[in-house]
Amino acid sequence: MAIALPFLSAPYLAMHIPDGFLSGPVTVLTWVLALGFMTLAFKQVQRDYQEQIVPLMGVCAAFIFAAQMINFPIPGGTSGHLLGGTLAGIVLGPWAGSLVMSVVFLVQAFFFQDGGITALGANLLNMGLIGTLGGYYCYRFIRLLLGPSRWRSMAIATGVTAWLSVVTAATMAAVELGFSQTIPLKIALISLISWHLMIGLGEALITVLAVQYIWRSRPELIYSPFRHKRCVPTKNV
Repeated sequence: MAIALPFLSAPYLAMHIPDGFLSGPVTVLTWVLALGFMTLAFKQVQRDYQEQIVPLMGVCAAFIFAAQMINFPIPGGTSGHLLGGTLAGIVLGPWAGSLVMSVVFLVQAFFFQDGGITALGANLLNMGLIGTLGGYYCYRFIRLLLGPSRWRSMAIATGVTAWLSVVTAATMAAVELGFSQTIPLKIALISLISWHLMIGLGEALITVLAVQYIWRSRPELIYSPFRHKRCVPTKNV
């Protein structure tokens, strides 16, 4: 979940970084990284994924977009909403999930003014790409440790990964604001991470419940690299 604060210090505590809060070098670097990851994700989806996953990508994008529009009140006059990167990664895989999250944040920035346009590279990188790519592989690693065939291992892996994705996104935003000299790095880290340690619990709960529902009703929708990747025929020599 991402936090949004309605008072003056909101940009320091919200992960949707607005325009004017990042320095030129940080803005350029985050845009380059975000565009690089998005290009790689697009090529990977074109090359490896079956065409049947495209409708699921649309459904997942619509769900995450709608879910992010719902803000939950948090004590102290704040609110938070779902990020959804881990959920997208688990259902769609790392690359298709990254594309879906990128589209969601692009629409939010251009049509709903949720985060700045110049800071869009940073917001894409923090909340969409790192949470989805890193989240998927973290989820897979934890499942391998606990046993891939049991629901308990999936629930633990999902919850831990969703929580980590929020904390990691908050840490990245704090570092970007700190290096931009918008706010002292120490204050940015303490402010963002302290809140998102708690907010990540909400992200974990929502993600676990969503994955549990899919697991029990339509388990074939959970991404598997062996089931969802395109089969490439080999030539007999």
